[in-house]
Amino acid sequence: MNDRKIKREQLIEKVKALSPFELKDELINLAKKSEQKGVRVLLNAGRGNPNWTAATPRQAFFTLGQFSVHESQRIWCDGDLAGMPEKAGIYNRFKTYYSNHKTAEGIELLDKIVDYGIEKHDFEPDSWVFELVDGIIGDNYPVPDRMLIRIEKVVREYLIKEMGGSLKDATQDLFAVEGGTAAMCYIFDSLIANYLMNKGDKLALMVPIFTPYIDIPDLPRYQFDVVEVRASAMSEEGRHTWQYPKEELDKLADPSIKALCVVNPSNPPSVSIDEESMDYIKKIVEEKNPNLIIITDDVYGTFADNFKSLMVTMPYNTLGVYSFSKYFGVTGWRLGVIALAKENIFNKLISELPKDKKDIIAERYSSLTTEPEKIKFIDRIVADSRQVALNHTAGLSTPLQVQMAIFSIFALLDSDNIYKEKQSLFVESANIYYMTT
Repeated sequence: MNDRKIKREQLIEKVKALSPFELKDELINLAKKSEQKGVRVLLNAGRGNPNWTAATPRQAFFTLGQFSVHESQRIWCDGDLAGMPEKAGIYNRFKTYYSNHKTAEGIELLDKIVDYGIEKHDFEPDSWVFELVDGIIGDNYPVPDRMLIRIEKVVREYLIKEMGGSLKDATQDLFAVEGGTAAMCYIFDSLIANYLMNKGDKLALMVPIFTPYIDIPDLPRYQFDVVEVRASAMSEEGRHTWQYPKEELDKLADPSIKALCVVNPSNPPSVSIDEESMDYIKKIVEEKNPNLIIITDDVYGTFADNFKSLMVTMPYNTLGVYSFSKYFGVTGWRLGVIALAKENIFNKLISELPKDKKDIIAERYSSLTTEPEKIKFIDRIVADSRQVALNHTAGLSTPLQVQMAIFSIFALLDSDNIYKEKQSLFVESANIYYMTT
């Protein structure tokens, strides 16, 4: 056996021993070595940290922070100590601050964000500005714990728009969470806590998929029976299209499959489910498996043209997960939301549980209300995220919710899609780089 063949086999054995994330790191290292030999720049739009950031919304955030500290000191100030912001007249005080600080970075966007809430959503001016100011100061627990009232409305508008839906038809409640990964943890825990999934139940995964969706079902507390729905369709030229043949989608007709997890666009291929497959999934669920729970992770939806999420095409059956991390370059902020339509299969299935399980669940949530059976599933996720007993401290930190709102309105104000088009060129360049090196 020659030296080259020996080295090749040794490399294969090394690769086999790597975890998916370690393999990803190895591939990036190889790409960087190739980059050093040429003139191309490595653009990393993958699982980890995108190597770009959205600058202007951050400027608006920090400028809002400066105004908010001034508002705290306005109440009283003794050295490092200050008071808490006051709601009355805060809109007019902001407008004065804006007039006196027009050279501050991000102030123009911040002024537009304030006006947007008032003009688009009819927010009462003092209430809107106070929610932003008190939120960024972070002097109170999140109230409501699921999400701040006005911030939820603007984030919902952004989310539904990017997911291909219509705001007038959208009924989704949002739960602000610490990124998409926290959403995954909370959702699986609540499915178990509310007997919507039990050990050994069948869980369908549309593969390829983000690796943790493969690992989580195998954990001792879940031990789900995984059914893989494979994106094995091929083009006439014999290439992968990363779409799902009907014979694969037909697996979802099995009513013993309790839940379906999908990452759309897929990870790692980054291909959206096509319209024909979306329609076919909807038909299967309506005709063969109407109680199917669907969890869709759409973090890359903002990068796809004419994207449609299952959370807008099948809202009754679908719980949506979205993270701001990739599109705005904010993996370190941990910004994500769980979205669930007001009328949904989760609430229905809980209402149909046998009495003994209902009694156990009622006891679990009894500290929250005298009518625990009326708690919506998304609010159960909120409570479960803090082991129920600590529900009063649940919710994403209010400064992070404010930043989420700023990102959302920044994108909504960009009617010409300037930021999105720059993103598209950036990501397209990255894909071309990987395909040609």
